[in-house]
Amino acid sequence: MKNLTIGFIGLGNMGAPMAANLAKAGHKLRGYDVAGTTAEGVEAVADIEAAAKGADVVITMLPNGSILRQVAAQAIAHMAQGALFIDCSTVDVESARNTSQAAENAGILAVDAPVSGGIGGASGGTLTFMAGGTEAAFAKAKPLFDIMGQKAVHCGDAGAGQAAKICNNMILGATMIATCEAFALADKLGLDRERMFDVVSTSSGYSWSMNAYCPAPGVGPKSPADNGYTPGFAAELMLKDLGLSQQAAEVVDADTPMGALALELYKRFVDEEDGKGRDFSAMLPRFEKRSRNG
Repeated sequence: MKNLTIGFIGLGNMGAPMAANLAKAGHKLRGYDVAGTTAEGVEAVADIEAAAKGADVVITMLPNGSILRQVAAQAIAHMAQGALFIDCSTVDVESARNTSQAAENAGILAVDAPVSGGIGGASGGTLTFMAGGTEAAFAKAKPLFDIMGQKAVHCGDAGAGQAAKICNNMILGATMIATCEAFALADKLGLDRERMFDVVSTSSGYSWSMNAYCPAPGVGPKSPADNGYTPGFAAELMLKDLGLSQQAAEVVDADTPMGALALELYKRFVDEEDGKGRDFSAMLPRFEKRSRNG
């Protein structure tokens, strides 16, 4: 593909390395972040207009749906017809659909494409993109996804990417809690953690939380647990995603008791315990300290 002019809005822990990877691939990047952060190979600009005006593509990585709607409205107003708007934030489905409709009304292609893979995936270019939008929009975005990640799945129409992301992370939140509970139980039963891992990782308890992101330090592949639970994916981000899953479940009247309980536990962990600023797998030391009655 030809080298593109890309406006990238939101250069935080995820956005900055994603933008840097696009710049390394030869694209011209103009970046804007309200906090003034920058990224390697990316020209820092003063505002959203400067990032969006004349860009072939605008990519956003933002904290929530409300901010996305505001940023998208400003960016779309300065984009040319036929340009592409890609949002990689994790937001509510309604905000994703609202943004897509605003882009479509302006003659702009749009894709909602939240990611999985964390900071490591963003830096290494190994993210997974879950994309919603038209076939034409996805086809135009795919070469950029291939630079920033290792897999991109077209999940359906506008909002489908967000739907896939929140369903995925509802599973992840619940399975991480179950994995941490199991290690804490194994400890109290006198079972060696390494032997626990060897059994479960090759048995029916197999999961990504156990096999790829084990919450027990020194067990399995290297994970945030081996770095004092410094976040690869922060507990407060898991709390946000579980909140989005329950918001969506309420809208469509879906019964999700495990998702609701996971939300409740992460809310307590972040708001009342020591979870804020720690990796979401730090649920393990939480359970280690607790008895059956608290």
